[in-house]
Amino acid sequence: MASSSKLLKLALPFVRTHGFSREALARSVLELPNGEAHSEPLSDTAVSSLFGEGDNARRTLVNAWLAEGVRYMQTAEEMSSPPPQLREVLRIRLQYNEPVLEHLPEAFGLLATPSSGFHVIAPFPALKHAGRIADEACYAIGDQSLHLSWYSKRASIASIYTAAELHQLVSPNTAYTFLDTLLETSQTVSKSLDEVSLFSDYVFKGWKGIIKSSGIQL
Repeated sequence: MASSSKLLKLALPFVRTHGFSREALARSVLELPNGEAHSEPLSDTAVSSLFGEGDNARRTLVNAWLAEGVRYMQTAEEMSSPPPQLREVLRIRLQYNEPVLEHLPEAFGLLATPSSGFHVIAPFPALKHAGRIADEACYAIGDQSLHLSWYSKRASIASIYTAAELHQLVSPNTAYTFLDTLLETSQTVSKSLDEVSLFSDYVFKGWKGIIKSSGIQL
Protein backbone atom coordinates (compact mmCIF):
# COMPACT_ATOMS: atom_id res chain seq x y z
CA MET A 1 0.00 0.00 0.00
CA ALA A 2 1.29 3.46 -0.89
CA SER A 3 1.98 5.89 1.95
CA SER A 4 -0.83 8.08 3.25
CA SER A 5 1.10 11.21 2.22
CA LYS A 6 1.37 9.96 -1.36
CA LEU A 7 -2.32 9.06 -1.47
CA LEU A 8 -3.26 12.47 -0.03
CA LYS A 9 -1.50 14.17 -2.92
CA LEU A 10 -3.24 11.90 -5.42
CA ALA A 11 -6.59 12.68 -3.79
CA LEU A 12 -6.30 16.45 -4.27
CA PRO A 13 -7.49 16.53 -7.93
CA PHE A 14 -10.64 14.66 -6.88
CA VAL A 15 -11.63 17.60 -4.65
CA ARG A 16 -12.84 19.39 -7.79
CA THR A 17 -15.46 16.73 -8.47
CA HIS A 18 -16.02 15.10 -5.07
CA GLY A 19 -15.31 17.92 -2.64
CA PHE A 20 -13.41 17.43 0.59
CA SER A 21 -14.92 14.01 1.08
CA ARG A 22 -13.95 10.53 2.13
CA GLU A 23 -14.86 9.49 -1.42
CA ALA A 24 -12.13 11.76 -2.81
CA LEU A 25 -9.65 10.05 -0.48
CA ALA A 26 -10.92 6.60 -1.44
CA ARG A 27 -10.36 7.31 -5.13
CA SER A 28 -6.71 8.24 -4.61
CA VAL A 29 -5.57 4.65 -5.19
CA LEU A 30 -7.05 4.76 -8.70
CA GLU A 31 -4.35 7.27 -9.67
CA LEU A 32 -1.34 5.25 -8.56
CA PRO A 33 1.23 4.36 -11.26
CA ASN A 34 0.77 1.28 -13.43
CA GLY A 35 1.31 -1.84 -11.40
CA GLU A 36 0.25 -0.11 -8.18
CA ALA A 37 -3.13 1.32 -9.13
CA HIS A 38 -6.21 -0.31 -7.64
CA SER A 39 -9.19 -1.28 -9.73
CA GLU A 40 -11.57 -0.11 -6.98
CA PRO A 41 -11.53 2.80 -4.50
CA LEU A 42 -10.36 2.21 -0.94
CA SER A 43 -12.87 0.73 1.47
CA ASP A 44 -14.28 2.99 4.15
CA THR A 45 -12.30 1.03 6.73
CA ALA A 46 -9.08 1.66 4.82
CA VAL A 47 -9.84 5.39 4.54
CA SER A 48 -10.34 5.53 8.31
CA SER A 49 -7.13 3.62 8.95
CA LEU A 50 -5.06 5.87 6.70
CA PHE A 51 -6.61 9.29 7.24
CA GLY A 52 -8.80 9.25 10.35
CA GLU A 53 -12.26 8.29 11.51
CA GLY A 54 -15.35 10.10 10.21
CA ASP A 55 -14.85 13.79 9.46
CA ASN A 56 -11.27 13.67 10.72
CA ALA A 57 -10.33 12.10 7.38
CA ARG A 58 -11.95 15.03 5.61
CA ARG A 59 -10.05 17.48 7.84
CA THR A 60 -6.84 15.69 6.85
CA LEU A 61 -7.71 16.30 3.20
CA VAL A 62 -8.53 19.97 3.79
CA ASN A 63 -5.21 20.53 5.56
CA ALA A 64 -3.36 18.78 2.73
CA TRP A 65 -5.11 21.03 0.22
CA LEU A 66 -4.16 24.15 2.19
CA ALA A 67 -0.52 23.01 2.39
CA GLU A 68 -0.54 22.44 -1.36
CA GLY A 69 -1.82 26.01 -1.74
CA VAL A 70 1.35 27.31 -0.08
CA ARG A 71 3.47 25.18 -2.44
CA TYR A 72 1.44 26.56 -5.35
CA MET A 73 2.36 30.08 -4.25
CA GLN A 74 6.02 29.13 -3.93
CA THR A 75 6.14 27.55 -7.41
CA ALA A 76 4.62 30.63 -9.01
CA GLU A 77 7.00 32.87 -7.10
CA GLU A 78 10.04 30.89 -8.22
CA MET A 79 9.05 31.49 -11.84
CA SER A 80 8.89 35.24 -11.31
CA SER A 81 11.90 37.46 -11.89
CA PRO A 82 12.28 40.02 -10.41
CA PRO A 83 10.44 39.09 -7.18
CA PRO A 84 6.65 39.54 -7.49
CA GLN A 85 4.63 42.35 -5.99
CA LEU A 86 2.23 41.67 -3.12
CA ARG A 87 -0.73 42.04 -5.47
CA GLU A 88 0.60 39.25 -7.71
CA VAL A 89 1.29 36.90 -4.80
CA LEU A 90 -2.20 37.23 -3.31
CA ARG A 91 -3.77 36.87 -6.75
CA ILE A 92 -1.88 33.60 -7.19
CA ARG A 93 -3.37 32.25 -3.98
CA LEU A 94 -6.89 33.32 -4.93
CA GLN A 95 -6.37 31.60 -8.27
CA TYR A 96 -5.61 28.36 -6.46
CA ASN A 97 -9.10 28.50 -4.89
CA GLU A 98 -10.96 28.76 -8.17
CA PRO A 99 -11.45 25.08 -9.10
CA VAL A 100 -12.94 24.22 -5.69
CA LEU A 101 -14.78 27.40 -4.68
CA GLU A 102 -18.11 25.65 -4.21
CA HIS A 103 -16.54 23.30 -1.65
CA LEU A 104 -14.59 25.84 0.42
CA PRO A 105 -17.31 26.94 2.86
CA GLU A 106 -17.80 23.34 3.92
CA ALA A 107 -14.03 22.83 4.16
CA PHE A 108 -13.62 25.86 6.40
CA GLY A 109 -16.56 24.68 8.46
CA LEU A 110 -14.87 21.32 9.01
CA LEU A 111 -11.65 22.92 10.19
CA ALA A 112 -13.40 25.39 12.46
CA THR A 113 -15.56 22.75 14.14
CA PRO A 114 -13.79 20.69 16.81
CA SER A 115 -13.61 16.95 16.19
CA SER A 116 -15.29 16.51 19.58
CA GLY A 117 -18.55 17.33 17.85
CA PHE A 118 -19.44 20.42 19.89
CA HIS A 119 -21.08 23.01 17.65
CA VAL A 120 -18.63 25.79 18.44
CA ILE A 121 -16.57 27.62 15.83
CA ALA A 122 -12.90 27.77 16.84
CA PRO A 123 -10.84 30.75 15.58
CA PHE A 124 -7.44 29.05 15.45
CA PRO A 125 -7.72 27.39 11.99
CA ALA A 126 -8.81 30.72 10.47
CA LEU A 127 -5.88 32.55 12.02
CA LYS A 128 -3.44 29.83 10.97
CA HIS A 129 -4.72 29.84 7.39
CA ALA A 130 -4.52 33.62 7.04
CA GLY A 131 -1.20 33.78 8.85
CA ARG A 132 0.49 31.18 6.63
CA ILE A 133 -0.54 33.04 3.51
CA ALA A 134 0.66 36.35 4.95
CA ASP A 135 4.01 34.82 5.94
CA GLU A 136 4.51 33.30 2.49
CA ALA A 137 3.51 36.55 0.80
CA CYS A 138 6.01 38.53 2.89
CA TYR A 139 8.74 36.02 2.12
CA ALA A 140 7.96 36.21 -1.60
CA ILE A 141 8.22 39.99 -1.77
CA GLY A 142 11.36 40.08 0.39
CA ASP A 143 9.77 41.88 3.32
CA GLN A 144 12.30 42.49 6.10
CA SER A 145 10.01 44.04 8.73
CA LEU A 146 11.19 43.73 12.32
CA HIS A 147 9.57 43.60 15.76
CA LEU A 148 6.16 45.30 15.96
CA SER A 149 6.17 46.23 12.29
CA TRP A 150 6.47 42.50 11.49
CA TYR A 151 3.15 41.79 13.22
CA SER A 152 1.50 44.88 11.80
CA LYS A 153 2.49 44.07 8.22
CA ARG A 154 1.36 40.46 8.43
CA ALA A 155 -1.86 41.40 10.17
CA SER A 156 -2.62 43.81 7.36
CA ILE A 157 -1.87 41.26 4.62
CA ALA A 158 -3.78 38.48 6.36
CA SER A 159 -6.84 40.67 6.84
CA ILE A 160 -6.76 41.79 3.20
CA TYR A 161 -6.47 38.23 1.96
CA THR A 162 -9.25 36.99 4.26
CA ALA A 163 -11.59 39.73 3.06
CA ALA A 164 -10.73 38.98 -0.59
CA GLU A 165 -11.29 35.26 -0.06
CA LEU A 166 -14.70 35.89 1.51
CA HIS A 167 -15.59 38.13 -1.42
CA GLN A 168 -14.38 35.49 -3.87
CA LEU A 169 -16.87 32.96 -2.51
CA VAL A 170 -19.73 35.41 -2.94
CA SER A 171 -18.64 37.05 -6.21
CA PRO A 172 -15.82 35.17 -7.98
CA ASN A 173 -15.85 37.45 -11.03
CA THR A 174 -14.99 40.56 -9.02
CA ALA A 175 -12.59 39.01 -6.50
CA TYR A 176 -9.42 40.36 -8.09
CA THR A 177 -10.82 43.86 -8.47
CA PHE A 178 -11.88 43.75 -4.83
CA LEU A 179 -8.39 42.62 -3.81
CA ASP A 180 -6.83 45.50 -5.75
CA THR A 181 -9.14 47.97 -4.02
CA LEU A 182 -8.16 46.64 -0.61
CA LEU A 183 -4.47 46.86 -1.44
CA GLU A 184 -4.85 50.44 -2.60
CA THR A 185 -6.21 51.34 0.84
CA SER A 186 -3.85 49.02 2.73
CA GLN A 187 -2.37 51.86 4.75
CA THR A 188 -5.75 52.47 6.34
CA VAL A 189 -6.26 48.76 6.92
CA SER A 190 -2.86 48.47 8.59
CA LYS A 191 -3.62 51.31 10.99
CA SER A 192 -6.89 49.73 12.02
CA LEU A 193 -5.23 46.39 12.73
CA ASP A 194 -2.20 47.44 14.77
CA GLU A 195 -3.51 45.44 17.69
CA VAL A 196 -3.13 41.69 17.22
CA SER A 197 -6.37 41.13 19.12
CA LEU A 198 -8.26 43.23 16.57
CA PHE A 199 -6.68 41.27 13.75
CA SER A 200 -7.65 37.94 15.35
CA ASP A 201 -11.22 39.11 15.80
CA TYR A 202 -11.37 40.33 12.19
CA VAL A 203 -10.13 37.06 10.66
CA PHE A 204 -12.38 34.96 12.91
CA LYS A 205 -15.47 36.97 12.00
CA GLY A 206 -14.55 36.70 8.32
CA TRP A 207 -14.37 32.92 8.46
CA LYS A 208 -17.51 32.70 10.55
CA GLY A 209 -19.26 34.68 7.83
CA ILE A 210 -17.93 32.35 5.14
CA ILE A 211 -19.23 29.32 6.98
CA LYS A 212 -22.63 30.75 7.88
CA SER A 213 -23.23 32.17 4.40
CA SER A 214 -22.95 28.64 3.02
CA GLY A 215 -25.90 27.47 5.12
CA ILE A 216 -23.86 24.74 6.76
CA GLN A 217 -25.28 23.53 10.04
CA LEU A 218 -22.51 23.53 12.62
